[in-house]
Amino acid sequence: MNILESLRDKLLVADGAFGTCYAGMYGERGTVAPELANMGHPERVLEIHKEYVKAGAGIIRTNTFAANTASLDADMDYVISNVRAAVKLAKQAVAEAGEPGIDRKKAYVAGDIGPIPADAGLTLNERVSQYKLLGEAMQDMGVDIIWFETFPEFNVLEPVVKQLKARKDTPVMVSFCVNQFGYSNCGFSARALLSQAAANSDVDCVGLNCGVGPYHMLQLLKKLDIDCGKPVSIMPNAGYPKFTQSRLVFNDNKEGFIDKIQDIAALGADIIGGCCGTNPEYIRQIKESVKKGDIVKAAKVHVEKQQFDNAPKDNFLKGRLKSGETAVKNAGGHKLIAVELAPPVDVNDQKLLDAAHILKQSHVDVVTFPDSPSGRTRADSILMAEKVHKETGLRVMPHLCCRDKNAIAIRGSVLGAQLNGIKDFLVITGDPVPVMFRQTTRSVFNFDSVGMMKLLQTMNEEVFIGDKITYGGAINQNRINTKFEIDRIKRKLEAGAEFFLSQPVFSREQAQILRDMKAETGATILVGIMPLVSRRNALFMKNEMAGIEIPDEIIDRYGENATRQEGEDCGIQIAREILDYTADFADGYYFSFPFNRVHMLAHIVD
Repeated sequence: MNILESLRDKLLVADGAFGTCYAGMYGERGTVAPELANMGHPERVLEIHKEYVKAGAGIIRTNTFAANTASLDADMDYVISNVRAAVKLAKQAVAEAGEPGIDRKKAYVAGDIGPIPADAGLTLNERVSQYKLLGEAMQDMGVDIIWFETFPEFNVLEPVVKQLKARKDTPVMVSFCVNQFGYSNCGFSARALLSQAAANSDVDCVGLNCGVGPYHMLQLLKKLDIDCGKPVSIMPNAGYPKFTQSRLVFNDNKEGFIDKIQDIAALGADIIGGCCGTNPEYIRQIKESVKKGDIVKAAKVHVEKQQFDNAPKDNFLKGRLKSGETAVKNAGGHKLIAVELAPPVDVNDQKLLDAAHILKQSHVDVVTFPDSPSGRTRADSILMAEKVHKETGLRVMPHLCCRDKNAIAIRGSVLGAQLNGIKDFLVITGDPVPVMFRQTTRSVFNFDSVGMMKLLQTMNEEVFIGDKITYGGAINQNRINTKFEIDRIKRKLEAGAEFFLSQPVFSREQAQILRDMKAETGATILVGIMPLVSRRNALFMKNEMAGIEIPDEIIDRYGENATRQEGEDCGIQIAREILDYTADFADGYYFSFPFNRVHMLAHIVD
């Protein structure tokens, strides 16, 4: 039987930690990666694997958790050679560990793949490519299952498992690491991670490992629904380590560990075992408990998710748009109006506040604040939004971009914003840091805008109970590959986006692209309008700002020696024309005035 067939009616006991076991035996933790022993000291690796097999482990994970170019400081050729050596050693241990006269059932070999360090400097595509190569090498070596473990997110693995399954039908396990509060380092909840992975047809098993000891793991599981239709693996740490002589040391907690593992199995776990701090003796005692019947295969305990009325109590869309309708069809033909105010580059915010008071008299629906556009520092968008809201009472919507903050910081910012009454956000990937700054300033890009929306979607489901936040995304109708942009709109809608703000429109052709996008996706779209104020302004936006396309005929309408008033009048006239030929599909308009010249708005719209 393959491993999936065994899991239908058997409780499998996996092995325990390899890294802490290796450090305890050879004292090299923190100085030499255990994975290097696959080629440098294969006898050590073989010995540890054999001890786990003799202890009764039914699954042996290869010594490849940190086998990647960043952790081993090596090229991919060496890493692949290392992986092949590791699989060979695990298989050899399974074949040789049996003792004469002992009826020992076969142990399955799991190809172990851990996350590439977040600070490795690899792009998302580079990490995806490396995971694929690692998985393919393991498939070629004939592992029984590929086990992605200790991951903080699933997004990066979606294309990986899809390709591996298309290549060869090797079973795939995805296991996540969360803290005692049930959240990963990327800010995703255990519930969201397990359900997302379980819903993927290319994933055969899901699970949780590392992060917490057995007590907190049990408490988390009691709140989760692990009845997800797929086998579930639970592998807690022995406990929590302490620093002793500059080393992380786990206390011996076998008694407490075995006690909680019994309760974990009773909730319906299909695979049990140990992570950091455990050793063959832990696994031996678990196996003995299984033989005695103290730990048995149990039906999964179904935990109903508590339901709440989680509709937004108030947001800038409320009363303007109804499900399945546009603003044109209701609210007396009212169009939503959003206006962008760029936060200052210094501590002088008087011009911005003056503009905000003008907008208050114009009765706009929401004022937005970009998050350091073009990768150049401006005042924080959330703090600026909060100040404007307190001084004017305007509805505010800060932009959130993924460039500068990891998931922990983003969650913290959103929590703080919500506590201060800010509940509308525009979620964008963000412009990259300019080349001249990259030597001292690095982008984060923990994920893209779709990934951040999924994080916010989880927060709405589990944190903002009964008072969820509202968020939307950006549309770039000027992208050459419009099919790709439409696909992103659909993915953002699935991730909870309720509206979209487009790049500025300057032609009927650009408007038609947006019209087609709305027809195909049904998205609520606020059409971007940027009333340019001079020929010089128009040329700058055309040549210096990414994503903005300005036809030459628009630039030619601005006189080279026009006065300020003539330039503004030209911008107002062009904006009115755009209103006319987008009125049939636009749910509203997103105005971005150069130099915050918001007084022009009154001359454009009623």
